[in-house]
Amino acid sequence: MVTLATAEHRPRLVLAAAGLLRAHRVAALATLEADGSPFVSMVPFAPEPEQGWLVLHVSALAQHSGNMAREPRVSLLVMQPEQAGQPVHALPRLTLLGQASPLEPGSESWARCRAAYLARFPEAEPMTQLGDFRFVAIRPEGARQIAGFGTARSVEADELRGAIVLAAEPPAPEVPAQS
Repeated sequence: MVTLATAEHRPRLVLAAAGLLRAHRVAALATLEADGSPFVSMVPFAPEPEQGWLVLHVSALAQHSGNMAREPRVSLLVMQPEQAGQPVHALPRLTLLGQASPLEPGSESWARCRAAYLARFPEAEPMTQLGDFRFVAIRPEGARQIAGFGTARSVEADELRGAIVLAAEPPAPEVPAQS
């Protein structure tokens, strides 16, 4: 299990990465075609805190599923949406690199990932009964984080897993400003 230090010791950029993963439920998934060409699609995702993975629920009929079966190296882009009047170059974003692993139905990992996914997408429960859908764990290997214009850094796998764990936690209550 991945653990983190107490909230007061969590670096600002880890909190920002976790905030993106918590606030946004879809990502751009990049996979590789058989000929090596890149293919990008949109996927819903959920953080799984026990292992620090991201969970996808994909149809075996989808092009990205076949790509992940052939080549498990993937990239996911999670970003803040564009806002009118705001510079697009400063949009916070996180580009994760990882390995996609299909989960064996009924396994402990499958059950944890299913629970994490359905906690975020309860409306998807009927889809989990369809025979062509699979849970896939994205095991993070690192990331590139842009936290605003001029704030870019590489993120190691352990720190990234910690941000995923933090993203799965309920957000901390806001402290009212004192006047």
